[in-house]
Formats: sequence, structure tokens, C-alpha cells
Amino acid sequence: MLKEFKEFAMKGNLIDMAVGFVMGGAFATVVTAFIQGVFLPLLAPIMGGIDLSEIAYTISPAEINEAGEVAKEAAVVELGNFIAAVISFIIVAFVMFMIVKGMNRMKKKEEAAPAAPPRQEVLLEEIRNLLAKQS
Repeated sequence: MLKEFKEFAMKGNLIDMAVGFVMGGAFATVVTAFIQGVFLPLLAPIMGGIDLSEIAYTISPAEINEAGEVAKEAAVVELGNFIAAVISFIIVAFVMFMIVKGMNRMKKKEEAAPAAPPRQEVLLEEIRNLLAKQS
């Protein structure tokens, strides 16, 4: 049973998929950092100085008791964070689409190139053609 598991775990597709997941997670982290650290700050002046991550809609405000402490937290819909996540998703999806498209193009080129016949076949065809000419 251990041997079967080892064979299953070491199959090329499974390892390729695991590497893909790790790289995809790392790429998503890089894109998120780019969106939050570069893209959104550059977008803020275009939007009139509004920081996209601060866009929120308060459904119900926080309730404060007589001691000045928050008795009930505010119900807030953080639209800015959602918009940033959507932008990040679109960038990741586009890059993944381009990678898959490139890989599919490479596969088509590999399939399109017919394999050269073995040397033995070529020699046998030449012998057959010579015999046909002699008869």
C-alpha cells in the first residue's frame, strides 16, 4: 500500500499540479501587493484623491455606551477592498489565460509536426521502388 501511494504521489501530473498551486499562490500574493502598493495609490489622484481601500458603506453605526466604550460594532460593507480583490482577480485570470493560451499554441505546434519515418522504413521504401523499376 505504501508503494502504491509513493507511485501515485510521484506521478508527473500530480507534482506538476502541486508546483502550479504553489506558484499560483505566490503569484496571487505578488499581484495583491502590486494592486495595494502601486496600482491603488496611482489610481487615487485620478479618482479625486479617494483611497479606494477606504470606500465603505455603513449600514448601522457603532453604538457607544455611557462609559464611552463601543457596545456594538458598526455594520460596514467595505466596497473598496472588494473592488481591489476584483481587480486582483482580473489580473491573475488574464495572466493565467495568457499562459494557458501559450501552452496550447505550443502543443498544437508539437502535434502539427509529423514525426519522420524510421530510417529502416525509408530504406525499405527505396528498395521497393528499385525493385519496382527493375520489374
